[in-house]
Amino acid sequence: MTMAETADSTTPADAPARRRRSTTTDIALIAAFTALIAACALVIGIPVGGGGVDITLQTFGVMLAGAVLGPVRGFLSVALYLLLGAAGLPIFAGHSSGLGSFTSVSAGYLWSFPIAALLAGLLVQYVGRSRRTSALVVFLCAVPGMIVNHLAGVYGMKLFFDTDWRTAFEYDAPFWLGDVVKILVVALVAAEVHKAFPHLLRRG
Repeated sequence: MTMAETADSTTPADAPARRRRSTTTDIALIAAFTALIAACALVIGIPVGGGGVDITLQTFGVMLAGAVLGPVRGFLSVALYLLLGAAGLPIFAGHSSGLGSFTSVSAGYLWSFPIAALLAGLLVQYVGRSRRTSALVVFLCAVPGMIVNHLAGVYGMKLFFDTDWRTAFEYDAPFWLGDVVKILVVALVAAEVHKAFPHLLRRG
């Protein structure tokens, strides 16, 4: 019997164990990034602009989840974060929680978090299948997710304050510079992670 035949003969028996290990790993990664997002959200916020929304590291955690884990696990980690916050855990910005957060001034940003992670993960995964995910590639793939997050935030503030689009955009404007810096750091971290674990994104 050749080595190839030996490998083939053991593959069916090993498959269930591999699937269990893969599922366990996925669950652990989703939970770990949910915790990371929560930790980032609890960093002391810096109030900016007239919208009453603080700058935190929340967006960093959300975009890192998508860029590192890929679309599915990134989406699930952010969705789990929102679910836990809605259930009452004080893990939103300012140690807030509950369903009221989803109708607050920052509701648009919250609602868009899973979509932003999903979009960033999809783009990074798509590009990563054909070429190496450098920091520049990850950054460019994460920018659309950031834009979606800001547009949703603007829309949320427009509804909350019952104001015009221009004023809502002015409320959102101070967050752009900080988020660009966060995305740059996300790109650097994600590129190094994928360099060390090249198969991680393919399962995303």
